Amino acid sequence: MARLPGTDGIGDTADRIRTRRGGDLRPLDRMLLHSPQLADGWNSLLGAIRQRLSLPADIRELVILRIAVLNRAAYEWAAHEADARAAGLGDAQFDALRAEDTDAHPALDERQRRVLAYTDAMTRDVHVPAAVFDALRGDFTTPELVELTATVAAYSMVSRFLVALDVELPVARAR
Repeated sequence: MARLPGTDGIGDTADRIRTRRGGDLRPLDRMLLHSPQLADGWNSLLGAIRQRLSLPADIRELVILRIAVLNRAAYEWAAHEADARAAGLGDAQFDALRAEDTDAHPALDERQRRVLAYTDAMTRDVHVPAAVFDALRGDFTTPELVELTATVAAYSMVSRFLVALDVELPVARAR
């Protein structure tokens, strides 16, 4: 059970979130709406990351699911598994994401391994060794590197919020 009750989801901010989400509020949204100002900024930031960046969807979802594993955020995994499948990830990649060491996992290509090394460094240690960052330079443009970094940072924030408040798992959603 969540540590705080969800809100009733009324008001302009809730309406903007519903619009971005295609009509429904999720338990995360209902928790955020205790502070409409926070919820509004969150909606803008996550809306940009999810819908307006050039970072490929498979990379974005790979990062999100790995953070869900690292931070033990079951809600985050449940909320993104369908999106990850739609982006081309499958059971073999999901198994790899759940592994402690992804460096040599056969289900991942070299680019994915480099992305996960970066995600792991940012999430576990905050500090990213130069070699880990430099390994990504051939895979991504400068804007994509900024977007990758922002995606890891944002979903680390999301997972920490979900876990700290023990937000209930979302109900399965149709896409």
